[in-house]
Amino acid sequence: MLLELAQWLAKDIRAFSVFNYITLRAVMATMTALTISFVAGPAFIRWLTEKKIGQPIRDDGPQTHLSKSGTPTMGGGLILISLGISTLLWADLSNRFVWIVLIVTFGYGAVGWVDDWRKVVYKNPDGLSGKAKYFWQSVIGLVAAIYIAFSISAPDNERVIQLFFQWVGSGFTLELPSKADLIVPFFKTVSYPLGMFGFILLTYFVIVGTSNAVNLTDGLDGLAIMPTVFVGSALGIFAYVAGNTVFAKYLLIPYIPGAGELTVFCAAMAGAGLGFLWFNAYPAEVFMGDVGALSLGAALGTVAVIVRQEIVLFIMGGVFVAETLSVMIQVSYFKYTKKKYGEGRRILLMAPLHHHFEKSGWKETQVVVRFWIITILLVLFGLSTLKIR
Repeated sequence: MLLELAQWLAKDIRAFSVFNYITLRAVMATMTALTISFVAGPAFIRWLTEKKIGQPIRDDGPQTHLSKSGTPTMGGGLILISLGISTLLWADLSNRFVWIVLIVTFGYGAVGWVDDWRKVVYKNPDGLSGKAKYFWQSVIGLVAAIYIAFSISAPDNERVIQLFFQWVGSGFTLELPSKADLIVPFFKTVSYPLGMFGFILLTYFVIVGTSNAVNLTDGLDGLAIMPTVFVGSALGIFAYVAGNTVFAKYLLIPYIPGAGELTVFCAAMAGAGLGFLWFNAYPAEVFMGDVGALSLGAALGTVAVIVRQEIVLFIMGGVFVAETLSVMIQVSYFKYTKKKYGEGRRILLMAPLHHHFEKSGWKETQVVVRFWIITILLVLFGLSTLKIR
């Protein structure tokens, strides 16, 4: 019923010619998501509190975090509600890219919700098992990757289906057009053909990897949500350019018909993120949990692939990358030294990286704000690739 109401309102609103402009609808999407977060936030947090959905805190972590025990988690549900309603209201619902991004976002959100629910409600410390979580992330990621591989090369879903069956009929030898190549920023004509399987594999790793990277970053009040807002907003600019034939040609990036509509989705994500930050700022009243972190990361990865800016996402999301690498290096080194010396050793005081700086003497707010500043610089550097080619 909610979907039908949103569709009716969206159709009625867009009957006015002024609302045909993507930029205006993007602004309205931001404001709508922000308003929904402000209005629904207190009630949502009260509901989490009544259900005793509190965040357990690690005993081996920074001692300053022990006071956070019991703070409501799964606040990512508020982000998804705001993001979903705003997107359905202001985006063009006939656009296939909008739907694939929504499906991936809410699919990963569902995986995170089940994981969080088992941990905090059923008191199962393992939540959704690592294998089960990775399985469902992989299923959603692969389905999205296959669809995107054909959709960026086809003007509509009918042509997508035709291309898919042509690929199958060719014995999986059909190649994608050049717009599916891996684009290297800062160069006018440098790109690398991936092939069908290469593109699907890259898309899979970008979606799954970004999802888990944001999840690893979500460890301090406000740390993950603002970089998500910054990077998502920048990707919205890339989407607008990629969906505009004039801008795409001028800036030498692939023209992806329909990609511009993702600007509205990215704007809604920014509004929902800022609304959540109102309650997640230090000292946090609510945490986003896996339901928020996994879904937002997957959304960033999916948009980046559609607009063909995977390397730029890697640059702008440098904080997410550093957090992920810190965990990988710490775990690998610990296992290596334990096998070689019989005792595991650590490179960092604690992983992920933000905890290392806390252990080094930085206050939580210092870590958060400094990581925000780094993200702003990286996003500006990523945006510069639009012109420097």
